[in-house]
Amino acid sequence: MKHLLTLLSLVCLTTQAQENRILTDDIRSLRTTAYDDPLLPPIVEQRKPWQILIDFDQLSHDYHRYIYHIDLCNADWTKNEEVFESDYLSGLNDQPIEDFEKSFNTTQIYTHYALTLPSDQTRLLLAGNYRVSIYDEDNDEQPVATAEFCIADPRLNITATLTGNTDTDINGAHQQLGFAMSYGGITIADPTRELHTVVVQNRRQDMRIVNPRPTYLKSNALEYVHHRDLIFPAGNEYRKFEILDIQKPGMNIDHIRWYEPYHYATLFEDTPMCNYVYDEDQNGASWIRNEDDEDNATTCEYLWVNFTLKAPRQPHPVYVCGSWTNSTYDPECLMTYNEQEGCYEASIYLKQGYYNYQYRTLTGKTVTDERGNTIPQGTTQALDGNFYETDNEYIILVYHRPPTARTDKLVGYKVVRSQ
Repeated sequence: MKHLLTLLSLVCLTTQAQENRILTDDIRSLRTTAYDDPLLPPIVEQRKPWQILIDFDQLSHDYHRYIYHIDLCNADWTKNEEVFESDYLSGLNDQPIEDFEKSFNTTQIYTHYALTLPSDQTRLLLAGNYRVSIYDEDNDEQPVATAEFCIADPRLNITATLTGNTDTDINGAHQQLGFAMSYGGITIADPTRELHTVVVQNRRQDMRIVNPRPTYLKSNALEYVHHRDLIFPAGNEYRKFEILDIQKPGMNIDHIRWYEPYHYATLFEDTPMCNYVYDEDQNGASWIRNEDDEDNATTCEYLWVNFTLKAPRQPHPVYVCGSWTNSTYDPECLMTYNEQEGCYEASIYLKQGYYNYQYRTLTGKTVTDERGNTIPQGTTQALDGNFYETDNEYIILVYHRPPTARTDKLVGYKVVRSQ
């Protein structure tokens, strides 16, 4: 009963760098996938054939008529109020999600809903940021979920370097990103005013740098060299587990048990990582799948996944984190300290599959994202350290709005891996 009450009281377990939000208690596993690859960021290129899949589970077999509404957003993800819907969308908005299927042979019953863009009814015309709001037809005032993605029209050439030799330490706890963008193919009169740049580490909302000042301004290029704002704590490799079969333990699973009415998967006990040890990971990503890798959307089971971290009590809260938590600090992922056992514990309701995860403590500091939201900042330093060798992903996004334009077009992006 405790787990049931916890499940029904939490509403924001989400995914991806662009913010996805679950806003009601009966929606789970909201995902935005580009090019049918769950490891890619939700960014597609306008001039190539592209596909965005937005899917989620509603925890019943009752049919809900969900309507989706698409908005074009500015670079800071506020809704663009300067354009007409016909400027960015061809076809129909506010259409029902017609692709749905009930779960089959699962203890937790659910209905899987999926929306693919572009569709026969809807095409998107402009490069930029998009938000899809999903409403239950019975309540069109408050969305049950929102999902975000980007369409890029690459016009800039971006080159980037990443090094452990930073302006704060040498082969220590940080990584320094340097990059340059050349824009000879675009007419830009005042690049510092017309361009909007965002840099993100591992799709984390608390590791975003917005509009760093360029080090060098050239006639058709900007360079960011030895930039203190582009020095990031390197963290440590993500831990991982895999649940492909609920009858037998998978990778990093100690045991799986059935206690009416739920399955419980208990991970092997974790301890703080005192040193860097390379282990191939996906920088916080996850994907839903079963052992046969067939009908994953409707045959994968839900389980309570038990996390245990044997560590001294920390002065700040400890969270389980991954891109599947939107890399923010979700209440469901807050760990509690067991004084008797001397460990942190958390139990999270997840769908079968592969997951990367990380333990972070809050620093007591906050950062402000491009939306103006105040976000608590987390760190791996206290529990798993920061090591320059860590394999991290950095995404550089560049938007352009000329003085007379009404939209921020995503004209450049680059994904950089440190290994």
